[in-house]
Order: sequence, then C-alpha cells, then structure tokens
Amino acid sequence: MSPEYKKMAGTAAVFILADNPKASPVERDGMVWSPEELKVYDVDIDAGQKRPSMANALALEGLEDYDPPKNGDIRNVDSLEADFIYVANTRSWIQVPEIIPT
Repeated sequence: MSPEYKKMAGTAAVFILADNPKASPVERDGMVWSPEELKVYDVDIDAGQKRPSMANALALEGLEDYDPPKNGDIRNVDSLEADFIYVANTRSWIQVPEIIPT
C-alpha cells in the first residue's frame, strides 16, 4: 500500500505522511493525498542534492525567496525528524517515508 499524505497546516505546499507520529493532529490538513497526486514519482532523486536541515516545516516555504530549491533537493526537518524532497512541477515539499542517509 502506498503512503498517504496530508498537507502541513499553515503551509501552502508542505506534505507530511498522514500518520506522522511527530506531528499533532492539528498540524495536519484534513484532505488526504496520494504520491501520484503529488507527483512524487516524477522526481529524479539523483537530480537534486542533500541540503542543510531546517528547524521546522514552515521554514521550507521561505526557501524559494532566498535559496531556490531544485527538483529532487532533499532537506531534513529537525522538528519532525524527517526528510523532505522538493517536487518542482508541484512546487511542494513531500516527506520521504524514511530518513535518507547523508
């Protein structure tokens, strides 16, 4: 079964696993998204790079203004203890089910 995602409340385009144990229920939007809807499988993970971690998911959204991400870039979010991959064609950050080794 493929993972399900919910949008991180307070963000425009950060999606976390629906069952993420580090996020409280109020941090998750009610709608459920599939990886296909979020175009996760369209990302060439080798096209991006591992980037410095961020303190929280809200910090991911500001990156487009001062450190524009590239398709496939990966950043860890400390507060959620999770990696997120940038999907350029949906301009969103999607949680990766497992932490990617550095």
